[in-house]
Amino acid sequence: MSKLSSEEQEILEAFDKGKLKRSKKAADTQKRHQKYAEAMFKKDARINIRLSSKDLRGLQKRALAEGIPYQTLVASILHKFVEGRLHENNG
Repeated sequence: MSKLSSEEQEILEAFDKGKLKRSKKAADTQKRHQKYAEAMFKKDARINIRLSSKDLRGLQKRALAEGIPYQTLVASILHKFVEGRLHENNG
């Protein structure tokens, strides 16, 4: 098992102490992401990408907040972009 970063350790301790609360939108978010995950099971191609460790940590943090694996989050983001449902915010 890999060693946790100090940030990950802090999150784990807060979770263990019951200090973390589920978002009021958690059930809806979980259902939405479950659909994304199910779509991702239909994978037929693989890619490898290199990105900054800062970006990876950010993705992992966002995925943790959503309750999904970060790889699923990345696949979901890419899928939304390809489908035209994700746009850059220029403001």
